[in-house]
Amino acid sequence: MRVLLIEDDDTIAEPLVEGLGRYGFAVDRVGTGAAALGAASPDMVLLDLGLPDMDGIDVCRALRSRSDVPIIMITARADETDRVVGLELGADDYLSKPFGLRELVARIRAVTRRTRPAATPSCEEDAGPKADRTSQHIGDVVINRRTRQVHTGDRPVALAPKEFDLLALLADDPGAVYSRQHILDKVWDPHFFGPTKTLDVHIAALRRKLDRPTWIETVRGVGFRLAVPTDPPHPTGPPRTTQQ
Repeated sequence: MRVLLIEDDDTIAEPLVEGLGRYGFAVDRVGTGAAALGAASPDMVLLDLGLPDMDGIDVCRALRSRSDVPIIMITARADETDRVVGLELGADDYLSKPFGLRELVARIRAVTRRTRPAATPSCEEDAGPKADRTSQHIGDVVINRRTRQVHTGDRPVALAPKEFDLLALLADDPGAVYSRQHILDKVWDPHFFGPTKTLDVHIAALRRKLDRPTWIETVRGVGFRLAVPTDPPHPTGPPRTTQQ
């Protein structure tokens, strides 16, 4: 795996490059946001938020706008807001300084497991009805797990990676209540110790992007569920003719 380390502090970067190399990672290190945005596309990005030429949040935004490459933010900032903003922009995880090499490697592997795409099918497999089996229809919302695309009616919905994973999890069993901890374990990581507000931020973004604010219901004190749209019951007596 090729890792792009964006870190300007030599005392942190050099031991990381050496240590990650011992674990089999090929590490390219840059010290500025500009160099990061000009670097070749890696398999994983480790992004320090405190860069000399631009804010790491802006680097995260720029990377996510053009790629789904997994991003782990590395920060010494104590302000929760920076972490929440970074996660909302599409970062997959964050790690607070100081941290141990083994913890970083565990985070890299966990993020890789969550974001690694399924094997790409051949052209023959991709054609015809078989491709539709990965699509789930809930009302007029279509979720395609193979292509990681979502449509409401004919309108494509652009979701960040975590937003898609969150929607896909809730859609696994529409109507079922998922606890906050279960969602964090599945969509983020069992060892995720980030701000709990992260989940609420992603839920709010999903409601806004789907333009269906009542679909994702908050179950107070427990978690969330995807409300299942249902047709209104037929009235008793003779059936009414409906316009097609």
